[in-house]
Amino acid sequence: MAFGITRAELAAWKAKVRQGEVSLLTHFWLHPRYPNIKTVTKAGCADLNALLTWGEPYGLERKHLHLRNEFPHFDLIGDKQGEILAREGLWDQIIRFRIQVQTDKQS
Repeated sequence: MAFGITRAELAAWKAKVRQGEVSLLTHFWLHPRYPNIKTVTKAGCADLNALLTWGEPYGLERKHLHLRNEFPHFDLIGDKQGEILAREGLWDQIIRFRIQVQTDKQS
């Protein structure tokens, strides 16, 4: 179940994905397999090569892809979600959905 986004936000994500742009959309989400996870970020792009190339530095592989008709995407959850949103500079989504971002503690 997805909630917490507008139809306009979903339409904009779909349009970018169809155009071959990598687009990230975060929403609230409930799934019985992940009872402690409350959000998911869909990283989608209709150009599979572009999506795989984008995901490579984050350790995302073809086996992680969800091939959903015209909206292939990676589902980002947990620490990986926060890491990728931060590295992509999407602080608006991090703040809006209260996503935890791990910080390196080096002395």
